[in-house]
Amino acid sequence: MMNEQADLNQQLILGGQQDEDQYLTFMMAGEEYGMDILAVQEIRGWEDATVIPNAPAFVKGAINLRGTIVPIIDLRLRFGIESVAYGPLTVVIVVSVEIKDQLKVMGLVVDAVSDVYSISEEKAKDVPDFQDSDNAQYVHGLVNVGEKMVVLLNLARVLDLSANYMQHG
Repeated sequence: MMNEQADLNQQLILGGQQDEDQYLTFMMAGEEYGMDILAVQEIRGWEDATVIPNAPAFVKGAINLRGTIVPIIDLRLRFGIESVAYGPLTVVIVVSVEIKDQLKVMGLVVDAVSDVYSISEEKAKDVPDFQDSDNAQYVHGLVNVGEKMVVLLNLARVLDLSANYMQHG
């Protein structure tokens, strides 16, 4: 019975189109990025985080979210984009992603939440191959939504802080 309800909910969310996934999009430095909405637990306003000593610069600290310690990552710094002061639109997107068979909950600081789109996997284009770009590893694909390009993120790679390709910043 529970699976039938979950299937029904999934059909309602997707509007009956099984070949499309929903992506939450957000803005950073004038660009729109997207992540699988199923990974999103909640969206919160920015709040000060407890600083973690010797953490990489892009780790702003940690917050206590209903008993769970959640590391907070500034995606601008993670991607090597110039940092900006946090404002009233700055949000933390709390995500849950499986990395190396462990479920990790992390908060991602972004400039603002934008929209939710239904995007079919086939429409996502591969990222052009830039040999010197660490950031290309974080990108799952590029997709046109209307007149704009949305960068779809590979959250598992973005959040895997132990991998060698993540140790800059």
